[in-house]
Amino acid sequence: MTEQQPQLSTKYDPKTIEQGRYEWWLKGKYFEAQPESGKEPYTIVIPPPNVTGKLHLGHAWDTTLQDILIRMKRMQGYDALWLPGMDHAGIATQAKVEQKLRAEGTTRYDLGREAFVQETWKWKEEYADHIRMQWAKLGLGLDYSRERFTLDEGLSNAVKEVFVNLYNKQLIYRGERIINWDPATKTALSDIEVIHQDIQGAFYHMQYPLTDGTGHIEVATTRPETMLGDTAVAVHPEDERYMHLIGKTVTLPIVGREIKIVADDYVDMEFGSGAVKITPAHDPNDFEIGNRHNLERVLVMNEDGTMNGLAGKYEGMDRFECRKQIVADLQEAGVLFKIEEHMHSVGHSERSGAVVEPYLSTQWFVKMQPLADEAIKLQQGEGKVEFVPDRFENTYLRWMENIRDWCISRQLWWGHRIPAWYHNETGEIYVGHEAPADIENWKQDEDVLDTWFSSALWPFSTMGWPDESNEEFKRYYPTNALVTGYDIIAFWVSRMIFQGIEFTGKRPFDDVLIHGLVRAEDGRKMSKSLGNGIDPMDVIEKYGADALRYFLSTGSSPGQDLRFSIEKVESVWNFANKIWNASRFAMMNMEGMKFEDIDLSGEKSVADAWILTRLNETIDQVTKLAEKYEFGEVGRALYNFIWDDFCDWYIEMAKLPLYGEDEEAKKMTRSVLAYVLDNTMRLLHPFMPFITEEIWQSLPHEGESITIAAWPTVNDSLTDSAKASNMKLLSDIIRSVRTIRAEVQTPMSKKVPLYISAKDGETLAVLEANAMYLEKFCNPEPLVLGQGIEAPGQSMSSVVSGAQLFLPLEGLIDIAAETARLEKELEKWAKEVKLVQGKLSNERFVSKAPEAVVAEERAKQQDYQEKYTIVEKRLAELKNL
Repeated sequence: MTEQQPQLSTKYDPKTIEQGRYEWWLKGKYFEAQPESGKEPYTIVIPPPNVTGKLHLGHAWDTTLQDILIRMKRMQGYDALWLPGMDHAGIATQAKVEQKLRAEGTTRYDLGREAFVQETWKWKEEYADHIRMQWAKLGLGLDYSRERFTLDEGLSNAVKEVFVNLYNKQLIYRGERIINWDPATKTALSDIEVIHQDIQGAFYHMQYPLTDGTGHIEVATTRPETMLGDTAVAVHPEDERYMHLIGKTVTLPIVGREIKIVADDYVDMEFGSGAVKITPAHDPNDFEIGNRHNLERVLVMNEDGTMNGLAGKYEGMDRFECRKQIVADLQEAGVLFKIEEHMHSVGHSERSGAVVEPYLSTQWFVKMQPLADEAIKLQQGEGKVEFVPDRFENTYLRWMENIRDWCISRQLWWGHRIPAWYHNETGEIYVGHEAPADIENWKQDEDVLDTWFSSALWPFSTMGWPDESNEEFKRYYPTNALVTGYDIIAFWVSRMIFQGIEFTGKRPFDDVLIHGLVRAEDGRKMSKSLGNGIDPMDVIEKYGADALRYFLSTGSSPGQDLRFSIEKVESVWNFANKIWNASRFAMMNMEGMKFEDIDLSGEKSVADAWILTRLNETIDQVTKLAEKYEFGEVGRALYNFIWDDFCDWYIEMAKLPLYGEDEEAKKMTRSVLAYVLDNTMRLLHPFMPFITEEIWQSLPHEGESITIAAWPTVNDSLTDSAKASNMKLLSDIIRSVRTIRAEVQTPMSKKVPLYISAKDGETLAVLEANAMYLEKFCNPEPLVLGQGIEAPGQSMSSVVSGAQLFLPLEGLIDIAAETARLEKELEKWAKEVKLVQGKLSNERFVSKAPEAVVAEERAKQQDYQEKYTIVEKRLAELKNL
């Protein structure tokens, strides 16, 4: 049992309450998994951020959603593991380190491979510390005792195991293919590391002369510099224009080489001239045509994007400079007869921004079709991966159904070195976990693996796989949920699924919660070039982590983008401030109270019974919505309960017994305040961990920390629907009186007569029993309660369920305005009656809807009809004044 701590400070200051709290949580080991506890495990692995710099708002959003899940599950009694870690991010990290070296006047080649890798490890350590500091600022409940890195020893073993296994199954092969080549970083890229952008280019129309001098054939290209590597011209076999030319040759302009005219079904007769130049070493489609026709592959470009010796007089020129020169030369020769402007999609390297070159290269590939087939098959059964929202399953399946072999080798030094060796004399390839025994006769492949190759193994490699007897692996894999953005479904989610199936026989996670991108307030993407990026640490510095977390997690629905708004973050700060002040008021009225003093067994006022009923409803609603990942709706439910129900209504009503003489009522109110605040802080804790821990520690509570307190559950014995209904009657009356006073500009401080006519004796008894609330919040003089009360002269009126009220405001009331208002109200109730009658006259609705729903609609019909009749009668009275 823990006694209440000293009162909260008078002012809500996020910096003060957040300072030192995270370290306190870590010291208490509240975030560490408990495999020996016997509890059911619940596991999330963090999408490992790249060790390249600061975390952005997207990371803050992504990790906050995970933290909400893991905190809630821990409180629900699960052995919750949230495994942290980081990604070595091959291309991105190497580019950053090389940039740093250039600024210091050196290069990686000056250092050599081993020293460069050591330099990159230093970079990793520096930025890993920075990332952990940001995780701490956000309050993420990570189990650091299990932190992993995609280049650590365990993951390196897993990567080797997967590579060797797939190679032995002939699912990894080495071959010459057209790949995406980044001339800036001089490495291969996978398809999804290429960003396509529409840019203004041109179609260059040329006439290749027939070698026999009988004419020419027209071709067009967007990349004239590649013509130097042409080895054929292709036409469709059924194109009557060219049938007589198939098998003949043309002379390649400038180069002078004879190349064949071949027939291939790939050619579109309707597009352009119906004839296309074929460059097998510089275009993926041409590569396939070249294979079918046994064409030579002439590579005319170097790895850095300059032209090589096979480009003749253009050797050494940059590819784009060569383009300009070759266009001029072709025009001068009369070969290039038309340049047509053309907007087209051009691939750019995601990392360097350079225009990607389709390039003939010998690389390592994963044969994807068999792996993709198994992943697709999984989605057809009961044990499939559940996508939230489910529409993203189609995104995933489209990618899998149109899969191409995955180029996994990268021409880098930072990463997992490919476990393949080549014999110095025979050229034989050896693939294995360790180097061959007679190593002096072998040379290891210089390349490293694509970063996504290791991160695809993340859910199981972090759990000790390939040692499947490992207790951590057996307990915590498969994981329960993955939280990630829709932009990496193809990059990462798909690869984790097919690798998980292939190597563990199981899906790597049960659910994938997909969120969108954080955008600027105007909807544009945040970027350095636009200068509209927001550093989450700056937001935390000003408004606190709780305000940022609550905004991020409740600001959109699953799968949707989120527009960042500093005004909305500020409004969450105001919400936190409201919670703080309400808590301070409650605690000032329960000084010295202990947890065991909370007693809800006695007589409860209508306000007590109502707030406890609303708490039960909120617990039920929040739990169900959170289980469906509807955090935006959870946020609304909590906001409405805390701000409207608890702060604006219950606390104000609680002041009557707290400042009164009835000690039993005072004791009950204190118990209700303590119980409701305790449970509310627990519900809110996953969203706002810092303020809730601070308040909870100052409440009469049981246990060390709110992080390991039990998640609230519905206590049916505290639900009182009758008193909750009575409270609604009272609050409807109070709201109506306030609205009428506002309309005639009569302040609440001024006493006015209030007549309330109850529809029956039961309602009248409720009003009489709770007259003190009406006296307090309506400020009437006199307050007249009864049945069948007629409107006293010139008065404003309002109708609520169960009663009609009148405020005689002679001299203040505008008869015409009041008549107009009532006519609008009459119209409103007429519409409501019509709507509900429409539902009840629909036989399908009445026969198929649950009985409770139909009964609710009938009750609405009666209520709306009564209100319509009362307003109609009041209108008639006003017109007779």
